Amino acid sequence: MEEIPLEERKKANFDHPDALDWELLHEHLVDIAAGRPFQEPVYSFAGYCRSSETRLVEPSEFVIVEGLFVLYWPELRARLDTKVYIQTDADVCFDRRLRRDVAERGRTPRSVREQYERTVRPSAEWFVYPTEKYADLVVSGEEPLTHSTNLVLKALGIGTSSAVFRAGA
Repeated sequence: MEEIPLEERKKANFDHPDALDWELLHEHLVDIAAGRPFQEPVYSFAGYCRSSETRLVEPSEFVIVEGLFVLYWPELRARLDTKVYIQTDADVCFDRRLRRDVAERGRTPRSVREQYERTVRPSAEWFVYPTEKYADLVVSGEEPLTHSTNLVLKALGIGTSSAVFRAGA
């Protein structure tokens, strides 16, 4: 969206599935499934567009595909072995978003509230919440992370979360 003036980009609904580059995501999933690395675009929340940077994503035994719309597209759901939905109260989501967007993205509390009411909440109700029915496992986004992580690892037939955290440390 670099070609669109910043003020217009700020008005875009980035909480709608059409805002994502589904085709590129699909390409990347095909690559990673075939054992090929890919360059992931880096998004600039300050500029409301992709930056010129990319991140190399390497294949591994387990790949986590995360985001609001992971369970939205049937083609993406079909590629996933285990589908996890993280259920969190809407008020908790708003509070977390408010803190994050003000602290990390340079937003004002007012702009966060306006965007939340205009696009975030309606899009969650239309496109995100209904996808819970496609999940193999539903975990809490409010319980301690280790609890939800252990549930996911158990569903995958893997040991405890401490092994995963140590490996990534």
